[in-house]
Amino acid sequence: MLTERQLLILQVIIDDFIQSAQPVGSRTISKKDNVSYSSATIRNEMADLEELGFLEKTHSSSGRVPSEKGYRFYVDHLMSPFNLSGQEKTFVKQAFNHQMVEFEQVVQQSARVLSELTNYTSIILGPEVYETKLKQLQIIPLSQISAVAILVTDTGHVEHRSFTIPVEIKPADLEKMVNILNERLNGVPIIYLHHKLNTEIAELLKKHTSEFEKAYQYLRAALFDEQPAKLYVGGKTNILMQPEFRDIDKVRTLYSMIEEETEIAHLLRHNSSDIKVSIGTENEVNAMKDLSIITGSYSIGDTQLGTIALLGPTRMEYSKVISLLNLLSDRMTETFHSWYQKGSTGE
Repeated sequence: MLTERQLLILQVIIDDFIQSAQPVGSRTISKKDNVSYSSATIRNEMADLEELGFLEKTHSSSGRVPSEKGYRFYVDHLMSPFNLSGQEKTFVKQAFNHQMVEFEQVVQQSARVLSELTNYTSIILGPEVYETKLKQLQIIPLSQISAVAILVTDTGHVEHRSFTIPVEIKPADLEKMVNILNERLNGVPIIYLHHKLNTEIAELLKKHTSEFEKAYQYLRAALFDEQPAKLYVGGKTNILMQPEFRDIDKVRTLYSMIEEETEIAHLLRHNSSDIKVSIGTENEVNAMKDLSIITGSYSIGDTQLGTIALLGPTRMEYSKVISLLNLLSDRMTETFHSWYQKGSTGE
């Protein structure tokens, strides 16, 4: 358990290092307005914090830098809320103007806004199938326990998904489910299928199937759980501006990783409405071991559309980034919900 003095010194060191990218010494800390301890006292506490794994000492300086453990403790326990400036809030608000009528415009603009306000690299995952509509659905039993679902879109794309039929679902119920889905989902954009399933389709299943819960869970898993994703990147060269990434080999490895859309999509996929912070080796990918990744999400109703992520050095301005992600997530969600409301009412 850290003492109150250690907590203050650790917070001051991390706050200072985030801004300067330079090792922090005891003299620097002692000159801070909110610190009343002597340099000798601070040096002793820094040595203890290093021994506990919260700080690291560099070879080129007597100062200390935060460790991954230190950053994690800072994010979880010490970080103060960041109040965005009026100018920053206005910049985000103006990015969502009424003239944007396409999903891709909103996502690309959001990626640009994030990268410009933070000087980090933003990546937004968006479903490729946003504009694609379902034309026909077939479920073909292969045996008593297995079947294949065939989804046909208005673009001619055909997708096959194999699955196991729960024993509780009777053939008659399976036929009713397919009829309901084809009647109610024909012409619906693929990305809205989750929303339709959770509302209108769920009510119909309750009325017309004997095992509603099983049928409902089975449809979610068999048809709509995974959607293809597309990456939208903003500020790709911003990472070059960070002193931690002057090593060209390190940058090349990172850029190669970003180009692998499937891999980066898997890494950044965010299945929660909460903000998630992954620091350094917590990312479990070698190319990301010197980075922090902060992710959030945007939705329509209870249907998550995609992930918003910011990549930066481990000395990222965590509090500011989290505030921006929350704001941008809300704005994107509001925009897409508004579009959905207009579309569903025929406006």
